[in-house]
Amino acid sequence: MERAEDPIPHRLRVLPSRLVNQVATSANRLVDQALAGPGLRRYHYSLLAALEEFGPASQAALGRRTGIDRSDIVATVNELAERGLVERSPDPDDRRRNVITVTPAGARQLAELDRLLSGAQDELLAALTRAEREQLIGLLTRVADHHDAPQ
Repeated sequence: MERAEDPIPHRLRVLPSRLVNQVATSANRLVDQALAGPGLRRYHYSLLAALEEFGPASQAALGRRTGIDRSDIVATVNELAERGLVERSPDPDDRRRNVITVTPAGARQLAELDRLLSGAQDELLAALTRAEREQLIGLLTRVADHHDAPQ
């Protein structure tokens, strides 16, 4: 009979894919909680961050930069536009396309989201020193880049 205090099998404790999944589950929960206060989601943050960093962009370009599916981009842009955080305007080079721009209110909201997400990251990585956090970020970036690289 299993008990709650039974240890996790060693094979599972050292399985990188399992550990990454466990941490991702915690990370997603913390990020979702942080964004829930202002009533936003990860897609909202991703679009605002991309617009702030790269400037105005088409919905297609935003999808490529953020990895968000085209249908989800449309819904997310609609939600952000309804809140006055982004604006749509016709693309001067192709009137069939819209260009999305972050508004001043969107930039202020992004700064607040950055603050909230910084707290979530601190909570997630509380067991690590600053140097260990930087090392972890470097290692995870290498793994992610390896799997994102064209084959």
